[in-house]
Amino acid sequence: MSNSELKQQIVEQIDHLDDDQLEAILGIMKEFIVEPESDGIFIVSPEQKEYLEMSEEDILEGRIVSEKEMKEYDAKWKGEK
Repeated sequence: MSNSELKQQIVEQIDHLDDDQLEAILGIMKEFIVEPESDGIFIVSPEQKEYLEMSEEDILEGRIVSEKEMKEYDAKWKGEK
């Protein structure tokens, strides 16, 4: 499918959305698309920045769980172990 065909399909889908759905889509697009003038630097919202800072603090304080531990916890929670 060509680039112009994809764009046309997107426009057709957007034409059928109500105001709330349009606002939600705009928010998703703003988070998903990197601005061309950003030179590859991702622009994050204040909330995203806060969560990134919180995760850095968790790492520094040793509040982490390995992938193996998480899989074991999930299996136990699901009743698989």
